[in-house]
Amino acid sequence: MVWMSAAVAATVPMPLVAPLCEHMLVATWSERGVVSVWDCSNHVILLDSPRVGGASGKNLTGHKETPLFSFRGHKSEGYALDWSPTVAGRMASGDCQKSIFLWEPTPAGVWQVEDQPFSAHSKSVEDIQWSPNEASVFASCSVDQTIRVWDCRAAPSKACMLTTQAHSADVNVISWNRKEPLIVSGGDDGVIKVWDLRQFSKGQSAAVLQHHSSAITSVEWNPHDSSVFASAGEDDQVVQWDLGVEADEGVDRDCVPAEVPEQLLFIHQGQKEIKELHWHPQLLGVLLTTALNGFNVFKTISV
Repeated sequence: MVWMSAAVAATVPMPLVAPLCEHMLVATWSERGVVSVWDCSNHVILLDSPRVGGASGKNLTGHKETPLFSFRGHKSEGYALDWSPTVAGRMASGDCQKSIFLWEPTPAGVWQVEDQPFSAHSKSVEDIQWSPNEASVFASCSVDQTIRVWDCRAAPSKACMLTTQAHSADVNVISWNRKEPLIVSGGDDGVIKVWDLRQFSKGQSAAVLQHHSSAITSVEWNPHDSSVFASAGEDDQVVQWDLGVEADEGVDRDCVPAEVPEQLLFIHQGQKEIKELHWHPQLLGVLLTTALNGFNVFKTISV
């Protein structure tokens, strides 16, 4: 099976509408501008087999893989893709031509994609994140340097409810805190910002963290600790942060480099061109990262 251009965007290990019940689904972007949904259930089952394909590189399931569903309505390739954590099978995809499309699952086991896109951004949509607790709300970030919050119950032309000028350069990635009304963002300016959605419309971030020396490529909140998140950058660093850390009066700050923020917990290095990081959903404090030179799985004593 050939995965084109973008890597796996998300998986859905949850029951869906009846025809797709308990299937492991994966959505992918293609450089051809096509977004596809694949059923990877058999591949996941085969991971438990002691004789998985060996070094032959053959298709593990023994037959040609075809997607369950493909959408060709985007006018260009894209990067933004996210499954809803509250509505099984619902998804949003965003492209480099500033359009976002909403996907809704149907009882027939396919998806209905709205013809009219959400299009308030003026440049490429870089990332999408669904709210962890409001089924109709998602956020997006863009090369136009903004973060926008949408309500998909409204008509696409009126669905953008909140907007803030977030960074001084492209906004590459965002992550929505599962327990608090917070969004963390990272941009081409190398800056990480934390946004309190209760104050979002004022355009003032709750925190600004500067350590990375190049563009931010990935951010994600820890699913078990609402004050902790991790970031990755083009400077080949993965950094763990804790917003709950305050200055220790017993520490001689003269011994600590001024450029090291107090909230910085740990720096992981050794990978090249780090593209994505994720916290393990069950193993507390375990991080997984993907890069040009492979995967890393690690856990620190900090989290």
